[in-house]
Amino acid sequence: MNQIQSLQLGFKSFLNLTSFTVAPRNLRSGVLRVKATTARPISSSTKKPALKAAMGANPTVIKEIESLKGDLSKIEAMTVEQLRTTLRNIGASAKGRKCELVSSLKCFLENKIDGESSQVIEQQVSSTICVETVSAKTETEPLSNEDQVQNLNTVSDVQLRQRNKRTSSSKSKTVDGDDKVVKKEKLSIESDEVSVGNLSRTRRKVSSKAASITVKTDDKVAEPWTVLAHKKPQKDWIPYNPKTMRPSQLTRETKFMKLMSWNVNGLRALLKLEGFSALQLAEREDFDVLCLQETKLQEKDVEDVKRSLIDGYENSFWTCSVSKLGYSGTAIISRVKPLSVSYGLGMSDHDSEGRIVTVEFDSFYLISGYVPNSGDGLRRLTYRITEWDPSLSNYMKELEKSKPVILTGDLNCAHQEIDIYNPAGNRRSAGFTDEERQSFRTNFLSRGLVDTFRRQHPGVVGYTYWGYRHGGRKFNRGWRLDYFLVSESVADKVHDSYILPHIIGSDHCPIGLVIKL
Repeated sequence: MNQIQSLQLGFKSFLNLTSFTVAPRNLRSGVLRVKATTARPISSSTKKPALKAAMGANPTVIKEIESLKGDLSKIEAMTVEQLRTTLRNIGASAKGRKCELVSSLKCFLENKIDGESSQVIEQQVSSTICVETVSAKTETEPLSNEDQVQNLNTVSDVQLRQRNKRTSSSKSKTVDGDDKVVKKEKLSIESDEVSVGNLSRTRRKVSSKAASITVKTDDKVAEPWTVLAHKKPQKDWIPYNPKTMRPSQLTRETKFMKLMSWNVNGLRALLKLEGFSALQLAEREDFDVLCLQETKLQEKDVEDVKRSLIDGYENSFWTCSVSKLGYSGTAIISRVKPLSVSYGLGMSDHDSEGRIVTVEFDSFYLISGYVPNSGDGLRRLTYRITEWDPSLSNYMKELEKSKPVILTGDLNCAHQEIDIYNPAGNRRSAGFTDEERQSFRTNFLSRGLVDTFRRQHPGVVGYTYWGYRHGGRKFNRGWRLDYFLVSESVADKVHDSYILPHIIGSDHCPIGLVIKL
């Protein structure tokens, strides 16, 4: 089978509405391995020598520790550098963030110094689990303010620090599997666990001759978009959930059109992807028009792709980059035959990269657009904000003289801080510079276009793009770069503007618009 035949078969499956299967999302489990040692009884008369040995018999250090012992609240007020110096002086690990350092020092003081009974546990397990969503079914006490303000970026980051001063043999066995079971003999553990999901600390003691601990860690949330992921969230923000936030479907008596848009980041690669989920998209959404961006097709491939379309979607219109092959490219696929079709902005300086397709329907113009990225080092920023954006804006205003306009696609701009996971860290990143955001407001919103998703969901965090690095999609650390902007005259006719974050196959997800006619 040659490449074109393979592409044809792939595209038929892309729009095949017969049947589909969706593989369940599996949660990966991690292994928590703990070594147990038999604690040797220590009488009260031997506690002080053990403490002095741990601190190198330094009177200054011993005095400082005794002072902290008398008032543990002083630990919270210590700086990170002070905490690290103290931990080094007592021979403990000085790595980690402040919450971990505080926990380590408190754990040392409580277990090494503050023993009222004749036995103390020589092994410490201090676990700090920074998770964006964790449920705990144990009695809790509130965390301090210092612990709460720690960065909540790292999801399922489990750090174990172990120190054994008095060792003796002990049998242990670790069994790998979906549920991880660790069996211990003569196990005695006292641990601090931090659950960031509800900002609480749990104190737990386990002591038995033959204890069995089952640990299951999920490093992937089944529906990460349902978790509020943002570096600087406002108190009234909530995550977008299409299962609960989409309005009921319109009845057959109501005339409407359903429009979809998707930056596919390479159509040929998407069609060859095993388990391609656009089958689910077509089955569930039953769109009238599908707009594509970044198809990366060449003109020689377009006719073969068009011939592979199934009944019901015979109308398709494609434009490709001619200045750089296999780059950019946009398309509109429709089961409604448009009145007219045009390509580009009508300006040679802008039209060599295949970024604009416009179709005219009875009630509106529809534009599938792929706005240029400002690029590495913001090398195209000036072109973007002084030439491209104003030209596209003027083009739309000309069309608007005859009927309303709908612009959809990857507009390469996260307009507000709510539209990006890490606003502070991306001030000079392409797509979130002050210049691009101001240009977005000046050339589009201030000229009468309405951001339909933000109008429908003013305080909702919903992303449409996730970078492949650093687990962006896995932890819902994304950007909202894809839009449906409509003329103000038809904004009230929008029934639903939505995002489909569960559809995979690209670094972007599809977005949709239901508009009454």
